[in-house]
Amino acid sequence: MRTVPAGVAVWLNKTRTRISFQGNRVKKIKIGIIGGSGMNDPQLMTDIKEKSVKTPYGKPSSSLTTGTINGVDIVILARHGKKHTICPSAVNFRANISALKKEGCTHILATTAVGSLRDKIKPGDIVFMNQFIDFTKHRILTFHEEQVVHTPMAEPFCADLRKLLVKTAKEMKICHHAQGTVITIEGPRFSTKAESHLFRMWGADVINMSTVPEVILAREAGICYQSIAMSTDYDCWKEGEEPVTWEMILEIMKKNADTVKELLLRTIPKISSASCPC
Repeated sequence: MRTVPAGVAVWLNKTRTRISFQGNRVKKIKIGIIGGSGMNDPQLMTDIKEKSVKTPYGKPSSSLTTGTINGVDIVILARHGKKHTICPSAVNFRANISALKKEGCTHILATTAVGSLRDKIKPGDIVFMNQFIDFTKHRILTFHEEQVVHTPMAEPFCADLRKLLVKTAKEMKICHHAQGTVITIEGPRFSTKAESHLFRMWGADVINMSTVPEVILAREAGICYQSIAMSTDYDCWKEGEEPVTWEMILEIMKKNADTVKELLLRTIPKISSASCPC
């Protein structure tokens, strides 16, 4: 459960506006989708509007696309910008999560491309992560710069959201993995073979450049967060595989886009009736 001891509050901006987690049960569901390419199709979402926002941490990666899907309020944010021009190390993760919090998001579904560190996770598979390893080096990992706050992180992802996604993936007969550990590296370079083998020894199943600190900041903000990871390739540990390129990753992502879109469309109405303990 995502709980904070009584009396503990977080400050989500530099002017020290107090946001308490006590009694954090929001009746109105609003779902943030990060990296949701294609979800702002007028045939999928109604009441579509574009909204530019500012946060105490600067501008988020993109304007917010708001609308509804089956009566559920949706907010879409492009992690790397609308035209994918922001490299992983330059993403303003704090502004992104702050913007979604300010907009009233209670849940976040975050899509991400990952490289596979396991034979069983094949290119094209979907992984619903339940753990992460942080191998980043230059990112700000917290909202709490002026006070000491130790945020519980034993279970960083939302178990209820993950269960709903897994159930829907089974109904759709999608090749998926109900859990997995992601290691987030700094980038923008890919890993060396030595690093790739080390990550496997550490127990990582997939690798990316975006989950950390996004998941940490969502937890600090009191937002239920679950990642939908699209396996695009085998990382360089696997012998005999063609060296990964960004073009290869984009090609697999394009093939997976419709599947992930349908997964989101089927799952979102279920979230509105879910009783999440986060």
